[in-house]
Amino acid sequence: MASVPDIRSCEKKLWDSSNLRKYCLNFEEVPRLFYDDPRVDEFICSHKPVVILGSNLVKPAIDRWSLEYIERNMGTDVNTVFFSRNHKFKYFDDKKIHSCNNPRGVEFSPPMRKEEMKIEDFMKRLREWKRGEERLYMQQSLTSAVGPNIVQDFIGFNWKWINSKQKAHNWGKLTSNLLYISMEGNVTPCHYDEQENFFAEVHGYKRCILFSPDQFQCMYPYPVHHPHDRQSMVDLEKPDHTKFPKFRDAKGLEAVIGPGDVLYIPIYWWHHVESLMRLGPTITINFWYKAGPTAIEYPLRDHQKVSIMRNIEKMLLEVLQDPKEVGPLLRNMVLGRFED
Repeated sequence: MASVPDIRSCEKKLWDSSNLRKYCLNFEEVPRLFYDDPRVDEFICSHKPVVILGSNLVKPAIDRWSLEYIERNMGTDVNTVFFSRNHKFKYFDDKKIHSCNNPRGVEFSPPMRKEEMKIEDFMKRLREWKRGEERLYMQQSLTSAVGPNIVQDFIGFNWKWINSKQKAHNWGKLTSNLLYISMEGNVTPCHYDEQENFFAEVHGYKRCILFSPDQFQCMYPYPVHHPHDRQSMVDLEKPDHTKFPKFRDAKGLEAVIGPGDVLYIPIYWWHHVESLMRLGPTITINFWYKAGPTAIEYPLRDHQKVSIMRNIEKMLLEVLQDPKEVGPLLRNMVLGRFED
């Protein structure tokens, strides 16, 4: 079994704490293991995050995918680019905007806008960006429609290794690969996904802060009908402890990943992602997989409980038709019948 070298001294030459945003919580470090260490599979099987080293998963991209190479070879199709007035890029579901009916009746205002752009236009905006302008973040699916050189590099990824993980852990099919090109300092606020994720760094450094599904009540998620469904209402940079008091008890993990590192983000794990400040743009590729068939074993795992809660909330909303009635009904069901 390969041993884990002390690589942090090498990383510190390229980044230090001054490149990281400040938060009010202390975090434990996500374990870093080589790809052939059997403990990698133990972490994945246990639905716990792990940074995987030396897999060569996206080596062709690491070798060639500079911003200039991507601009020359991405192809002629348009790409999805998000714009934000600040450094936060908080996802929202377009389809839920019109049905949004939050408790205060305030109309939903999208925190960022989306634009379809040619790759050369995006790169020009990125190169010429000036302080005070909208920040940019490209998030584009990698499909056969991209340029032939990008496709060839994609085919050269280490599919043998990642397919072995998919098979070993009985995951469903690969649903998508997203290419992320981010400005330095951009932040994707805390949220969770309903898929398994291998998050592979190609260029630059990203910091990922993660919270287990058992921290659900500390994270204050938006209701399922809200456009920010699966997002935390807590601003990690400026948490409102009066409004969200349980967040003080949240216990998180963190990892800084660089070129060649692959972070396993388990299904339903909260994650908050930032491109390190003052180190230039970052390039990342994710691999999203559907969860495999659910094996019901007791006690249920934390991610299974989150799935159950989501389904109950969706079912009640469908029956009651009014989002404002879901919370009172659940409270009435619990109060006076069950202990905290």
